[in-house]
Amino acid sequence: MSEPLSSAAKAAAFLGDKILAVAVVAAVAVGAYMASSAAAEKAVQLPAPAFDLPAGDGPRTAVFAGGCFWGVQAVFQHTKGVLGAVSGYAGDTKETANYEAVTSGTTGHAESVQVTYDPKQVSYGKLLQIYFSVAHDPTQLDRQGPDAGPQYRSALFHADEGQKQVAQRYIAQLEAARAFPKQIVTQLAPLAAFYPAEGYHQDYATRNPHSAYIIAFDRPKIDNLRKLMPEVFREQPVLVADRKS
Repeated sequence: MSEPLSSAAKAAAFLGDKILAVAVVAAVAVGAYMASSAAAEKAVQLPAPAFDLPAGDGPRTAVFAGGCFWGVQAVFQHTKGVLGAVSGYAGDTKETANYEAVTSGTTGHAESVQVTYDPKQVSYGKLLQIYFSVAHDPTQLDRQGPDAGPQYRSALFHADEGQKQVAQRYIAQLEAARAFPKQIVTQLAPLAAFYPAEGYHQDYATRNPHSAYIIAFDRPKIDNLRKLMPEVFREQPVLVADRKS
């Protein structure tokens, strides 16, 4: 038979139990929050744009901002016809194009993704359909899911008048169809420059599949792309690392 615990030992044991209990409660709360957030990552079945750019020749680029760039990059990396997708910053100057400055919310930058695509395989309009339906929620102002601030705003940085016209008309088409329960708040702005993000942000969702954030907020986007638009879904993503090798 073991000896009775001393008062100090009992106190330590009690404190340990309390810490464990708090940890369990916190874990359950975080798990519930993650589950509810993941459930909120639902895609919307949207009509294709009634107006689009002609196919043309050679690769083209388009810049999309819709919350944390990890998930937006991953969605387009799994899209057929996309030749490359790079996470980065758009909306401000080169001097403030770094993660520390942008996450402060005090710059004009938005976390963005530059998509290079083959217009003969996928059109700009189709990319917009994916962007509005799968990649993010265009009705959330200056936030996406758990990420809040103007750096997480919904924005399209158009490279030319053609992209601007297609984007404007598609937003008007979706609003007329009342595709969303709330108003679309996506900003349209001319692209002055795009600055690639730090290397550790590139291909993040692919390199960190077991991250709690990726599982809760980004993996559902990829799954939604597969389910809603199987004709454009590619199982193997096109990675920044592959293009550099």
